[in-house]
Amino acid sequence: MNSQSIVGHSNFRAVNDFYPTPPQYTRDIISREKLIGGDIWEPACGDGSMSEVLKETGNSVISTDLVDRGYGYQSDFLLDYRKCSNIVTNPPFGLITKFAYHAYESASKKIIFLAKLAFLETIERRKLFERCPLARIYVYSKRIRFDKNIVTNKTNGGMIAFAWFVWDKSYNGDPIIKFI
Repeated sequence: MNSQSIVGHSNFRAVNDFYPTPPQYTRDIISREKLIGGDIWEPACGDGSMSEVLKETGNSVISTDLVDRGYGYQSDFLLDYRKCSNIVTNPPFGLITKFAYHAYESASKKIIFLAKLAFLETIERRKLFERCPLARIYVYSKRIRFDKNIVTNKTNGGMIAFAWFVWDKSYNGDPIIKFI
């Protein structure tokens, strides 16, 4: 048994929280956050939709996922202790706090998560942000859309507010909020 439980046996959630990231969302963040030098680890790579865009940075991209979806290497991120320069991912929301703590220990430069804006909520996450301070948050002004198990081509917005959360280990100060 791996450390990550299977999520989503209902009609409302995708199994293992698999919601592929449309390429434009990844381009939104790499145009704003430079990942200069070093490798990038995408530990929830799914079908590779985010990893393929991350390759456009010119950096080496390591792609892993708990489930083999035909892209990258199968690996349980929470049990994988490799070190890297940067981590960029759309983590499973049910495990996001554990992912954040583990990513903070694994990456030496930046950690970038695409997550619901509600990621800022809860007492447990407040402890996370106090221990692992954020540098920047990029909030989508228009709600973005994800579809279960496929990259969507639909352009109408979703029902949930999303943002990119950036930990930059070279940054010292309060988090800066920007808008996309």
